[in-house]
Amino acid sequence: MNFAFSDEQEELRNIVRQFLEAKSPESAVREQMETEAGYDTEVWGQMAEQLGLQSLTIPEQYGGQGYGYVELTVVLEEMGRSLVCAPFFSTVVLATNTLLQAGDEAACAAYLPGIASGETIATLAVTEANGRWDESGIEATATASGDGWTIDGAKMFVLDGHTASLIVVAARTAAGVSLFAVDGDASGLTRTALSTMDQTRKQAKLEFAGTPATLIGTDGGGWDVLSRVLDLAAVALAAEQVGGAQACLDMAVEYAKVRVQFGRPIGSFQAIKHKCADMLLEVESAKSAAYYAGWCASEMNDELPAVASLAKAYCSEAYFHAAAENIQIHGGIGFTWEHPAHLYFKRAKSSELLFGDPTYHRELLAQRIGI
Repeated sequence: MNFAFSDEQEELRNIVRQFLEAKSPESAVREQMETEAGYDTEVWGQMAEQLGLQSLTIPEQYGGQGYGYVELTVVLEEMGRSLVCAPFFSTVVLATNTLLQAGDEAACAAYLPGIASGETIATLAVTEANGRWDESGIEATATASGDGWTIDGAKMFVLDGHTASLIVVAARTAAGVSLFAVDGDASGLTRTALSTMDQTRKQAKLEFAGTPATLIGTDGGGWDVLSRVLDLAAVALAAEQVGGAQACLDMAVEYAKVRVQFGRPIGSFQAIKHKCADMLLEVESAKSAAYYAGWCASEMNDELPAVASLAKAYCSEAYFHAAAENIQIHGGIGFTWEHPAHLYFKRAKSSELLFGDPTYHRELLAQRIGI
């Protein structure tokens, strides 16, 4: 079995890397961090029109390219490497996967073409103030109202929730957890941008008060869909974390080569060598975990739940350690606002907590493999 990327996949990586180096340099990242929307609409349009990134995994019948999850992990690894500020993860990983996994052809036909073209920014609202990622954490309610539904409750930490034009919401009905589509400008919806440590990935609080909604999939069948989507999201985030960890390693090694102390490069000192060697070992191991998880996701095989939790737990810790060691190797300059090291450190910490921290996923892994 060969897990190497194909020539086509490597070419995709090169094209995406060149695009992001041109469109998402550190200066652009810092600029978008300061804006309320958190992304450049022109670059977002170019991602859709020139590269077709938003349509990558959407089936052709809905205006997409029909590629698999391996291609998506390649793209996300490059996005993690450049800390690109865009609602890509929320739209393509969370909302698109939810629509596809729900198996609701009417909903797919209604929403996926807009996502594929870059016109629709979408997200998934699951977590609430309790901060839980499991089924018991969903407390918002949905009530049948005429031909549709209305939602009451609040959602927290919703990625790009303040700018999304389509919000897929998890709420409880009499039948159980169900999924609903809500327009970004729906009545009774209050959206508040949250102040977050990681300013490169915007989050919002959403409050629903009799907000009209449309059922996606079957009433009461939402958690089966969501559990798969959260596994797919964990795999996607692991790929992104690998890209960020590699960037931290590259940054640290380059600095160790050029920074001279006591008449020699600091990379010649044993303590720095050991730090870099440990980082390399962890980054390469994280790649193995993320790439295998990406393959499992593309096959949607039985291993996916266990491997998703394994990859999320390992890649979270590898990225955070690489980001922290990168600051240590840089010394004083690594702590300054002007240096990019802190941007990766903050992204690493927020990604570590997103979809559940390593401890949560190790417990989940133990349950899933029957320990």
